[in-house]
Amino acid sequence: MEHRAVDQLQGIAKVSAEPLLLSTRRARLERWAEILERDPGRLFATLPEVELVPWPRRGTLRSDNSPLTLAYADPLLRASGLTGDTYGEGRRFFGLREGQVHRLLCSCVNGRQIRADLTARRLRGIADYRMERWAVGLAAGAASVPGLMFLFG
Repeated sequence: MEHRAVDQLQGIAKVSAEPLLLSTRRARLERWAEILERDPGRLFATLPEVELVPWPRRGTLRSDNSPLTLAYADPLLRASGLTGDTYGEGRRFFGLREGQVHRLLCSCVNGRQIRADLTARRLRGIADYRMERWAVGLAAGAASVPGLMFLFG
């Protein structure tokens, strides 16, 4: 294999500084939060009463000017695999659980509109959440069972 400098390759092939695709859930969530933080006071439409929509139709829910619409407008998120601005696609692409995406986007939690900065804060909270915290709590609870059995036995 022959090694060449980037300026030498320009004459042979088209070389560009393409951004790396967002391959991790955390990177995708952080990118979405960054986009929202560019205009923190911007108001977005929420999705109307998601919990009342039957499961088979829930994934197709969308709203013009939702936080998902902004995410879908981002070329890097689309290049990384975001294929639409629907509830189901947002859930799939960003790796969100039902409760998480509901709290982020539903009108019953947020009202008819939600500010960009609040959505970004929530996204960062989801991105920062560590499964280890849950596992440590579970382990601590399991470890206390013998003691409780002794006390209340």
